[in-house]
Amino acid sequence: MSPSIRRRAAVLALAVAALPAQAVRYEGQDFPDTLSLGGSTLTLNGTGKRQVAIYPLYLAALYVPQKASAADAIYAQPGPKRLEMRIVIPLVKDVSTQEFVKAINKGVNRNSTDAEKAAVEERLKQFNAAIAEVGRVKKGDLLHIDYLPAQGGTILTVNGKVWGKPIEGQDFYTAFLKVFLGDHNSDERLRTGLLGQRPG
Repeated sequence: MSPSIRRRAAVLALAVAALPAQAVRYEGQDFPDTLSLGGSTLTLNGTGKRQVAIYPLYLAALYVPQKASAADAIYAQPGPKRLEMRIVIPLVKDVSTQEFVKAINKGVNRNSTDAEKAAVEERLKQFNAAIAEVGRVKKGDLLHIDYLPAQGGTILTVNGKVWGKPIEGQDFYTAFLKVFLGDHNSDERLRTGLLGQRPG
């Protein structure tokens, strides 16, 4: 390859890298199809919606190093991951984060073995305490539950503010993801959406 062709290829690669991430439209909101987290580029695996009674509660998006349609393949991937939750309940409503604590406890109990539950028990209490401390969430709030191994593990961020301390271990983040992706989840439509198997 001639120097001039190499230069043109390099310029083209830089131009492509500088392009903004494309957005995926879901339920009237845009989700970038890639993002940078913890020094890695993550790909949008899928989106879904959690609805309680007649009210939509949140939209969720799962970002992983490599897109996969099987939950086990997602659990096995090392490196940063993100579950994003956008609260979409009606403006006049809000919800206690204790509801999230209950849902997480229920999901971990349903989708983990006895040994797995015992291994994450204390870390789960620590994580749930951070969620409970948030108090209440309302329409427009943005939650990130990130796995950042270089920064200590699982980190909870609400509207840009970090709550609690990092929860160490990929096994803990896997237990958390099983709440949404496990076989005994509470919302199959949300699960299939996050797995990118069909619109959530």
